[in-house]
Amino acid sequence: MTRAEPMTNRERFMAALNGEETDRVPLFPILMFLSADRAGISYREFATNGKALAEAQLLMQERFDLDAITACSDAFRVSGDLARDMGGEMVYPENKPPYLRKPLINATTNLDNLSHPDPTDKKSRMGDRLLGISEMAKAVSGRVAVLGWIDMPFAEACSVCGVSEFMMLLMDDPARAHRILAHLTEIVIDFALAQVEAGADMIGAGDAAASLISPKMYSTFALPYEQEVCKAIHAAGSLVKLHICGNTTHLLDRMVTCGADLFNVDHLVPLSQARDVYAAHHKCFKGNLDPVAHLMQATPDQCRDLAHECISIAQGTRYMLSAGCEVPAETPDEVFRAFCEAPITWTPGSG
Repeated sequence: MTRAEPMTNRERFMAALNGEETDRVPLFPILMFLSADRAGISYREFATNGKALAEAQLLMQERFDLDAITACSDAFRVSGDLARDMGGEMVYPENKPPYLRKPLINATTNLDNLSHPDPTDKKSRMGDRLLGISEMAKAVSGRVAVLGWIDMPFAEACSVCGVSEFMMLLMDDPARAHRILAHLTEIVIDFALAQVEAGADMIGAGDAAASLISPKMYSTFALPYEQEVCKAIHAAGSLVKLHICGNTTHLLDRMVTCGADLFNVDHLVPLSQARDVYAAHHKCFKGNLDPVAHLMQATPDQCRDLAHECISIAQGTRYMLSAGCEVPAETPDEVFRAFCEAPITWTPGSG
């Protein structure tokens, strides 16, 4: 992967997605708590003020030459706006992600009365994310890839119903589960398309709870709705990154069919196994250092060597360097810098 002239960050990002030559492996870590910490703001401010989120992401991009930045902060944007409409309560801790005080939907909720919030409402949680994307897109002027963020319908259902409660619903009343998922899919698609309109080059899509279910249940309750979301985003001319935290080894061959263009690989998944699946389908993937053991608790040399190992395993495929999930705020700057410089210091055979 060599090229005579340097590429812009966004050019590098897009080239890797398309399987084209790049001047180095793209660098795309997930930064939430770390970016808030380095910007000197509380996590509450980061998660509730789109302009502050954008400034924190832009600071990290400038400081560490990241190829992509993301408007990701928490999983309660859609459910937060549903809570506003349905009499629920959001909680905004000072230094933790926001969350619902209690589930919005239970066994007796009349699903015909579910609201459909407008993602472009500037006073809403979804509208605040649009603000962050707009601010980032204007600031980078096409030089850096900007990602929006949604949670896929299955993850949203777990947020609005409660994880254990929705898991029970899958078995006890699958028809009701599908009604909830279908309604949330409409909202998620509207939210995603509004972010594309706000300037996002790609939409990151989390579906963390899907790692907890079997391949059969994933194919029934998560995958069809992921496919519907990806299809709508592609129809709008944009791209999708699927991010499922946890051990998804048992789901890899099904996840790859969801329609996403980029896949995050958690550190619990063998990178070589993920490589084989995604390479066979000509898909780009990223990962998969352990955020705690390989970054927060590592020395700079250890972190760099582990990053080189990931790059070496992925050599010859469509790949971006990342941790398996977000980088902790407690990660020392010198370690994170070693991680960020790993694509530059790596040479074939060094991993």
